[in-house]
Amino acid sequence: MTAITTPFGFSSTAAEVAEGNELTGRRVVVTGASSGIGAETARALAGTGAEVTLAVRDTTAGERVAKEITATTGNQEVRAAHLDLADPPSVAAFAAAWRGPLHVLVNNAGVMACPEQYTEPGRELQFATNHLGHFALATGLHKALAADGSARIVVVSSTGHQQSPIVWDDVDFAFRRYDPWLAYGQSKTANVLFAVEATRRWAEDNITANALMPGAVHTNLQRHTGGRGSGRVPAHLIKTVEQGAATSVLLATSPLLEGVGGRYFADCNESEVVDRRSGTLDGVARYAVDPDNGRRLWALSRELLAQAG
Repeated sequence: MTAITTPFGFSSTAAEVAEGNELTGRRVVVTGASSGIGAETARALAGTGAEVTLAVRDTTAGERVAKEITATTGNQEVRAAHLDLADPPSVAAFAAAWRGPLHVLVNNAGVMACPEQYTEPGRELQFATNHLGHFALATGLHKALAADGSARIVVVSSTGHQQSPIVWDDVDFAFRRYDPWLAYGQSKTANVLFAVEATRRWAEDNITANALMPGAVHTNLQRHTGGRGSGRVPAHLIKTVEQGAATSVLLATSPLLEGVGGRYFADCNESEVVDRRSGTLDGVARYAVDPDNGRRLWALSRELLAQAG
């Protein structure tokens, strides 16, 4: 399997990556698009002519961003809709309300290194938001994605996945002492495995899913860590928001990704599979792209969602 390489890299911006790609008539959903990388991803995709839905918890903020995107791109087909990924009924309602085909789903929203919290169904918040909510959203929108015949799912993961594989017997820290970074890492591993299994499972529908590391970017995602993430990333490796959105936009728009799925990207290029953390922001852990783990995660996710009713 040949790795995907592109002319873009660390410093590329979402607008640069999107340039020349025409998505008029295509419909896109971007979760968590009321600020940060999500908003810039939505802006770049709107600039290609796509109809863009900002799926957000705070619809007031989402509507404000939608108006800003329309003002800067001239695209009138930008709107906000309510979605709370940690609330299963909210996810179900969003999926049920969708009409017509969906061409691109960008699973961007997330929480990082938050204090120990659990959703009403009893799921650990980071796993519930970062993975389970997006899993429920994608499966709920499966028919809409399949209707396109070449839909793409873009999954924002993180090099933080190298902090932890999925601890199958204790995803909710019922027995382990809660650690915010291990919980984050586990959820980000789940993001990559979802892309692997969704691509395999939905191959007949020509739905592909790829995961990515956006880079170290100072956004609201770091609100639980003093605004600086882990604090261990050197200053020269910090990206702007526009740079952080570039890889998401690449996976959503580039002809190079036509029919390609189940892979992990960073800095707009496919990452190598690694067996040990190297201290860099690149590389995908072997356990995160293991097909057997992907199938196991899918089964576990269905079970946990069924328990939530």
